[in-house]
Amino acid sequence: MNNKANDISKQVISNYQKDEGMMIIIYAQWCVNNKLDPKTVYLKAYPDQSNNDYVMHMLEQTVSIEEAEHIPHDTVLQVLSMFGNDDLAFVVSNEIQAIKETIKR
Repeated sequence: MNNKANDISKQVISNYQKDEGMMIIIYAQWCVNNKLDPKTVYLKAYPDQSNNDYVMHMLEQTVSIEEAEHIPHDTVLQVLSMFGNDDLAFVVSNEIQAIKETIKR
């Protein structure tokens, strides 16, 4: 592969990783905003990922509820599905149902 193609490949990978990081942060902040632990919810979907240092680090990049922007349920589900995180989207859907049930009470 020539240098230009190699540079383009590296740029594509870098952009994907940045976007993936943003997806993880949106998910994690949504959890915090809804008083859920991002790691606990994540590990329900991917129990074998507890040693994934990158993901665990990204899950810690949240701010307090008071500092955070509101993240609608639909937004977090759309972001997860854009990256093919169907297992996590399924778990998040269940958490959303539980939140809605709690609000009804």
